[in-house]
Amino acid sequence: MAEAPDVNRLSTAAARGDLRETEEILESNINVNAKNKFGRTALQVVKLGCPSVAEALLRAGADPNVPDPSGGLTVMHDAAREGHADTLQVLLRYGADASLQDDAGNLPLHLAAREGHQGAVELLAPHTAHPLLPNHAGLTPLQLASQHHRDDTARWLENYRHVPSQPE
Repeated sequence: MAEAPDVNRLSTAAARGDLRETEEILESNINVNAKNKFGRTALQVVKLGCPSVAEALLRAGADPNVPDPSGGLTVMHDAAREGHADTLQVLLRYGADASLQDDAGNLPLHLAAREGHQGAVELLAPHTAHPLLPNHAGLTPLQLASQHHRDDTARWLENYRHVPSQPE
């Protein structure tokens, strides 16, 4: 099993979005869920605009539902907040739970709605068990979108009728 320097090297490669180096390190039989010197897994620090790197980590057994030690955010929350629908699709395909809440009670859907990332909202809504769930501040994804003047996203959420997605 690989030592801590390799875990930090894997995290660095993932954060840079370096697929070649990530795959090379994964070939060394490293514990893909080991935490780096900052207490985070490689998947938690992956460059979100690089779904191929996220997929390589997930194929190697990375757990997409590990919460961050600060705030309880999962990689789904991070990808949703930044609007990376391509990364969200990969995460969902490998079992990421779109219904996990962070320490503030936000679902990934709350964060995507607040930022107006409509593509992410449309992808997440059917994968979220309770898309109208308020966070700990009492705000739903629709209310967050409205408060932050994300009018198109708010309109889409107003018209959304939840039909849970079927397992693929």
